[in-house]
Order: sequence, then C-alpha cells, then structure tokens
Amino acid sequence: METQTDQGTNGGLTRRDVLRAAAAGLIIGTGLLVVPKRYFRLPQQAQTFVAKVDHYQLDIAGILSLGMLELGVGKTEIQGKRILLKPNLVETASEAPHINTHPLVLRGAIEAFLRLGAAAVMVAEGPGHRRDTLAVYEESGLADVLTEDRIKFHDLNYITGYELPNLGAKTTMKTLTFPALFQEVDWIVSMAKMKTHHWTGATLSMKNLFGVMPGRYYGWPKNVLHKAGIQNSILDINATLKPHFAIIDGVIGMEGDGPIMGDPKQVGVLVMGRNLPAVDATCCRIMGIDPYKVSYLEQADNWLGPIGEKSIEQRGETIVSVQTDFKLIDTIPAQQGIRLK
Repeated sequence: METQTDQGTNGGLTRRDVLRAAAAGLIIGTGLLVVPKRYFRLPQQAQTFVAKVDHYQLDIAGILSLGMLELGVGKTEIQGKRILLKPNLVETASEAPHINTHPLVLRGAIEAFLRLGAAAVMVAEGPGHRRDTLAVYEESGLADVLTEDRIKFHDLNYITGYELPNLGAKTTMKTLTFPALFQEVDWIVSMAKMKTHHWTGATLSMKNLFGVMPGRYYGWPKNVLHKAGIQNSILDINATLKPHFAIIDGVIGMEGDGPIMGDPKQVGVLVMGRNLPAVDATCCRIMGIDPYKVSYLEQADNWLGPIGEKSIEQRGETIVSVQTDFKLIDTIPAQQGIRLK
C-alpha cells in the first residue's frame, strides 16, 4: 500500500518526487524544478463504495441500491431522469463471463435506477473490435436479459454524431464527436469490467468510454483514437463527456493479457462511485496495481478526480478485505512496474 512518504496525502509533491526529478536531470537553468502540473492542483475528494458479491445470482439490484444510497444518489436526484448504461461488450459468448460486463449486473443496475424513479433506462455500446454490434449483443447473453426486461439497446457505432469542443486538450483533436443519443439522456453511467490491459495497464470505467465513440467516425478498433494516443484520448473523452456515475463488474474480472485474451479472475466485488478516476483508482488497488503507475490515472489526479488513497472516502468493504493481486505480464510494457508496493 502507498504511504504518505511515497505519494503524499493528496497527491502532493514529496521529498522523494523532488529527488527523482533531480536525478532525472529536470533542473533547468534558472534553478527551478520542472514537475508535473498535477502537483500544483488543489486536492480533490471523492467517495467510492465496494460491495462483496460472490456470484451473479445474488440480489445485485439491492446491492447497487445500497451503494447508491451510501453515495447520496436518491430519488430526488434520479426521479424522471433518462439513464444510459454503457457496458463493456467485446467479442465473446455468454460462457466467457470474464470478458464482458455481465448481463445480470446490467439487470441489477436497471432495476436500481427504476426503483429510484428513473423515467427510462437504456443500454448502449459501440464495440471497437467487431463491426457487427448486434452479434456481440446476442452472444454476450445481454440480448436475452434486455428483451425479457423490455429495455432498449442502442448501437452507438452507427448513430449520427454531434461535435463538442475537446475540453481535455490532451490530444491534437480540436473536437470530439459523440452519438446524438446523448443529447436525449440525463445520466451516463460507465459499467465496465475489471480487467488488465495490454496498452494501458488497467481498463476500468474511464477506458470503457472508448466505446461511446461512434465507429462510423472513429473506425475499428477506434483507430483515430489509437493514432491520437490511447492514454490522452481517454482523458479527452472523460473531460468532455463528464460521465455521471460508474459501476465496475469485478465479480469475475480478467487478468493477464486483457482486455480480450486474459484469464478469469474471481474477485467477488462491485465497485461504484460518482467520480470515475476515484473509482478506477480504488479498483486498481483491489487488483494490486498502483494507480499512480497507470498513465491516464496519474494525469487525471486532482484534475478529473482524486486517485490518492487518502483523498477517497471508502464506503462498504475496505480495500484490504477484498484485495487480490491480478496477474501482470512482464513482456507487456504497459504492465511493467505497475505492481502496488
């Protein structure tokens, strides 16, 4: 676990950071020290909720409802709202529950939001690896659940888009194109899978939003974003879209060569919160990954949200009680040196 000496209480500049910067030759001619901008940002605070969930047949709607209550999400806020749930659908069948957000977690979220008086709940995704979204939708088992529950599914890859100025400005893209459907909803909820990743180290609620970018504009597998830089594109999308909530399916996650070729990892948790960087940082610690070593999270710290452990109020289970190290592969550069010490 990180200590105040290692990272600072709120991601602040520590003696170790200064020494590292000096050792790296970052002293400039004027005698000033060049340090990352995040060290000069005002500290932020957030809350996350972790629930133990041993298997998908439990009362997930009740568990999510309890978590939302703990995080201050109630009827006053949700009544009459149109909620869009964005799962992680890749390219698999229902017998591989470690690849996609599980359909029963989505069902639980649908029920939880409807109990709070949501006017409508819909599910939408734009997979990056296969052009036939409906095939992935059916193979994942999600089609059976949503058909039974009479919940609409939208293929984001082929929806006409609308442009917004790129508020993140981490890439050279001046604008970002989002599905026009987003102009008709009030809340966007990122419902990711807890996985390691061969390009980013970890993929959670922030990276999951790659799937909202329409393939008709960004290609497959979102080639425009890959060319612009995956880590910086994650930051631009989140800064511009400003999602409202995150729910991470960590009942069965994926370790190793994720997000597709990895192995199942039984963790037995659902993690949620209003602030996506804080949720993802909490998930990283559960996975035995240092969030400060995941580039997009380190850059997001105290900008899009806090990732320092002392800046995140933990509700529900403690991180220590559910922590389990995910397998990391030394030959994958993004997974090198990210183990939590």
